[in-house]
Amino acid sequence: MAAVLVQRSLCKPPRGNFPLVFAVGIGTEMLEIDCHLTNDKQVVVSHDDNLHRTTGQTVLISETDYKDLPPLRTCLNLDFLPGHTTRICEDRRIPLLSEVFEAFPATPINIDIKVDNDDLIRKVNELIVQYQREDFTVWGNRSTVVVNKLYKQNPNIPLLFSLKRVLLVVVLFYTGLLPFIPLRESFYEILMPGIILTQGKFHTQFGWKMKTVFRIADFLLMSRLMFNHFEKRGIQTYIWVLNDEEEFERAFQLGATGVMTDFPTRLTHYLEERGNK
Repeated sequence: MAAVLVQRSLCKPPRGNFPLVFAVGIGTEMLEIDCHLTNDKQVVVSHDDNLHRTTGQTVLISETDYKDLPPLRTCLNLDFLPGHTTRICEDRRIPLLSEVFEAFPATPINIDIKVDNDDLIRKVNELIVQYQREDFTVWGNRSTVVVNKLYKQNPNIPLLFSLKRVLLVVVLFYTGLLPFIPLRESFYEILMPGIILTQGKFHTQFGWKMKTVFRIADFLLMSRLMFNHFEKRGIQTYIWVLNDEEEFERAFQLGATGVMTDFPTRLTHYLEERGNK
């Protein structure tokens, strides 16, 4: 079972006490990162193109040369656990994807290509090939258009399901047609809708109609039978973003391959406790 660290913004990888080094050191088996392209065509690791949330400055990565990008804040809020923050190390530069590859040459990495940009897709592919990572790197985007471009760019790199394809496989599963449909994707990565309704998880208050929608979505998406079907076809299932023991337990009870978390220490502790039972 895999522990997956979700890290939307991180400091320079090669040295220092920073989240990714720590996470890998305690047994995290896959890293999830997001990529954008700077104005001077450098691939950087960042969830947002607009850096106001992570740096305090309203700067677009796509319109700024790499050397001019502002440093990250010393602390960043966690989207899936309000009131909690993660600290950034002394080197607060936004890292290059090449630096992450150099720092973790044998660690599987899940890359979200954040925008529909042909140069970004080409550059990321070049780096994956250069660092000989085609067998243990997965990439994708919520857009089917972008995922199709990724597959065309390099069919040897495992794919994530796009949002449209997620909805399609759910329909195919409940109509009984899924076993007869070929799938080119290798990773089914999905939000657990039920966590949105957890008290204190988000600041937003939902009305009964939205709560009903989330409950129905949770029922349809969180299917052990569907996850077992994926496993038999060699497709790995990852559920995000889970930060509590109860959420970890439910994910693995459903048959998930792994979970994505902001707290790898919590997940490691849970897996150790689970292994001792």
